[in-house]
Amino acid sequence: MFALRSLAFKSVPFLGKSQLVNSGLHTSASWSGAKVAVVLSGCGVYDGTEIHEASAILVHLSRGGAEVQMYAPDVSQMHVIDHGKGVPAENESRNVLSESARIARGNITDLVKLSVSNHDAIIFPGGFGAAKNLSTFAVDGPDCKINADVERVLKDFHKAGKPIGLCCISPVLAAKLLPGVEVTVGHEEEKGGKWPYAGTAGAIKALGAKHIVKEVTEAHVDQKNKVVTSPAFMCETQLHLIFDGIGAMVTNVLKLSGK
Repeated sequence: MFALRSLAFKSVPFLGKSQLVNSGLHTSASWSGAKVAVVLSGCGVYDGTEIHEASAILVHLSRGGAEVQMYAPDVSQMHVIDHGKGVPAENESRNVLSESARIARGNITDLVKLSVSNHDAIIFPGGFGAAKNLSTFAVDGPDCKINADVERVLKDFHKAGKPIGLCCISPVLAAKLLPGVEVTVGHEEEKGGKWPYAGTAGAIKALGAKHIVKEVTEAHVDQKNKVVTSPAFMCETQLHLIFDGIGAMVTNVLKLSGK
């Protein structure tokens, strides 16, 4: 998957190389009745939602008995990446909501309509759409701006004391908006290429957040802020390990929801 990294990301400087839970995952535990919003950012790792991450989140939510509604902002993508070549497509534009509908099998709602009162928790998959379409982190790093509706819902869930889950690159959204929040994007050193986006941890610290080193199969729970994060594809590893780490995140989000 990451063979195309150098081409796909050469225009996004801040995304180049630069206590809890190891998983009781495949269980029958159920938090029946939890209503969870999942916010997508397009369709495809290099310019939208990381599809494997979104699918893993949905599987674990299903296993946990949650009721899911997916959302995405009705905005244009920052750009379109040809995923076969790893380069921007010339003279092409796509809509984030329309692209996200591919993952949601059409059952998706404009993010502007998301109300914290209708949900018990919210989860943001990764993929570079989180840094390109939900924010400008891909270009601006710690000086990034956050989409207005993304900012609204994150702050609303935080104020309401409802859990927030984020994986891969999306923890930067919480780091930008929630002062002093604890998050993980994995390790802080590349470790021979295993953690190719380790530099993101430095940007998280620059935002005033606290970065916690975690393995790909783990999640970190900030109990005070009810924010749960896991590295996912910030690590270059086997897919089932990423799936397990996302399961740890989802399991803890559901536990914190109290449902």
